[in-house]
Amino acid sequence: MSEDYAALLKRRAMGFLEAAKADFARGDYGLTLFHVEQFLQLCFKYLLYRKIGDYPKTYSLIRLIRDVVKVYGDERLREFYEGNLEALYLLEEAYIASRYLPRQYDSEIAGRMLKFAERALEVVRWLEGL
Repeated sequence: MSEDYAALLKRRAMGFLEAAKADFARGDYGLTLFHVEQFLQLCFKYLLYRKIGDYPKTYSLIRLIRDVVKVYGDERLREFYEGNLEALYLLEEAYIASRYLPRQYDSEIAGRMLKFAERALEVVRWLEGL
């Protein structure tokens, strides 16, 4: 596994972001959150893989972004994490709820999480340049 694997992680992450946008357009807000969470999960795994050649085999967004913050050691990244902790927890909960709980979300929260995903993508692109 090498650059090909990193590229696969990134390509799949972007596919989940596109799926989230399509879900939102259809009014399927629960799936919007699920796919945003999957997008972020793969983005964080991608960043870790690029930097250290591996990533933890976990589904926890919080664990993954904490590892990204630790590995990259950048103050702006830490501020992004701390400033968006509630969104990360919401998305982690949405991932679990999509599998086990009859939880519904509305267009407002789904739209906010899509915007958050776009901001996170900017962070990923910035970190790629480090």
